[in-house]
Amino acid sequence: MAALLCPDMEDLVGLLERFEDSLDRLVNGAFARAFKAEVQPVEIASALQREIGDRAAVIDRQRTVIPNVFHVELSEHDYRRLAVFKDALQTELATLVRDFAGEQRYTLLGPVQVLLSQDDDLETGIFRVRSEARAEVSSQPHGRPSEPGAAVDARQPRLEVGGTAYPLVRAVTRLGRGSDTDIRIEDPGASRHHCEIVLGQPVLVRDLSSTNGTYVNGQKISQVEVADGTTIMIGSTQLVYRSG
Repeated sequence: MAALLCPDMEDLVGLLERFEDSLDRLVNGAFARAFKAEVQPVEIASALQREIGDRAAVIDRQRTVIPNVFHVELSEHDYRRLAVFKDALQTELATLVRDFAGEQRYTLLGPVQVLLSQDDDLETGIFRVRSEARAEVSSQPHGRPSEPGAAVDARQPRLEVGGTAYPLVRAVTRLGRGSDTDIRIEDPGASRHHCEIVLGQPVLVRDLSSTNGTYVNGQKISQVEVADGTTIMIGSTQLVYRSG
């Protein structure tokens, strides 16, 4: 069971004060005038840091992993008010998380994102924070990913991670944490050479004696056939195979 770490209170107070100062400079005091009775940005900032403390997980002596993607769900009323400053607020909150991670020497698996959204079931003044540690996935030049939302050749076999597609352009595509893999997955649960996709009839996923195993549709495998829509888990990273 992963251990939980509690942030130092002095660090917490200092970061929150800097956050408020930054927002004040950013919008020239607009937040102070607009947010008096409902959800205030500093409340969201405090909730993010509590979420980090609750979800911080010790992987080894050098690494304590924290979430890097945060979904902040607000009531309709609060979201409409905050939406005026949505982009700026998301950026400032992400900066707060990065600074806090740096001070506490936490590990982030990928870029920090703080995303504000509306939940009609919430009442004014109430908000919810959900988070995940989403590993950064990158591709070598021979298998460049498409941009999120970009058109992908429907005939091209590919792996999808979140909103990004990674075309499979080689007969054998190796995945893992190593710099010499075709698709690199910066996940603490991934081995340097974790598994490989073999294109053919049929298409195969083959585990490469990874430490934590490769899971296909929830089952640990050594080698298995895959079809369109098959999910592959490497550590905490989920990839979906698309046959093209």
